Amino acid sequence: MHLSIIIPAFNEERLIEDCLQSISISLAKNCKAGFTSEIIVVDNNSTDKTADLARKAGAKVVFEPINQIGRARNAGAAEATGDWLLFVDADSILNPELLDDILRVIEDGKSVGCGSTIRMQGLPWWANWTLKLWTGTSILFRWAAGALVVCRSDAFRDVGGFDQELYAADEVTLSQQLKKWGRQRGLQFVILTKHPLESSPRKILLYSRREITAQILRVILHPRRTLQDKKRLSVWYDGRR
Repeated sequence: MHLSIIIPAFNEERLIEDCLQSISISLAKNCKAGFTSEIIVVDNNSTDKTADLARKAGAKVVFEPINQIGRARNAGAAEATGDWLLFVDADSILNPELLDDILRVIEDGKSVGCGSTIRMQGLPWWANWTLKLWTGTSILFRWAAGALVVCRSDAFRDVGGFDQELYAADEVTLSQQLKKWGRQRGLQFVILTKHPLESSPRKILLYSRREITAQILRVILHPRRTLQDKKRLSVWYDGRR
């Protein structure tokens, strides 16, 4: 089994090395007979040293000039040669235990893909409450968080990959499509909960509670209009790092 690990990255010079190091450590600790992997970093029009640092760490670097996370993920998938695709954000840490859980899902042959719950350290109460609300929703509806999505490559291509009309929450749409594809073939889509993905709380540090609340309300009240307009998604696209 060949696994392609795809990391979309826009101006991630502060965090990309830690992400790549965690992946290398996790792969080394989960070395199994017949298991191979590749690491693809998609430089999503960065203006910093993201691409250079990724190459130095041994990753294959793909350039995507249009700044859109779904487009970046699709660009990485287009270059991938794996039987399975693992999308992980550049501000996240892939721990060995979570990778082991993912490989078990792959090996049991019963799933089209999986997501994971997310852990962020040092959150204020309101952000921790929001994360818990998302976690419950993710588990209930089996929607993957964008920070980690894993799926069979044939299923990914059959459903058309990430929806490039959306600038955020495209992982929810992909989860729904993968579940439908899986049901037709007797396969499930699962959310792993035992070993959460470690993700950066930087958005909570960079944005005020008012800004984040306003962003959430825009998505809730006008979902399609907001998710299809990058200008309405400042928390994702205003460039703060």
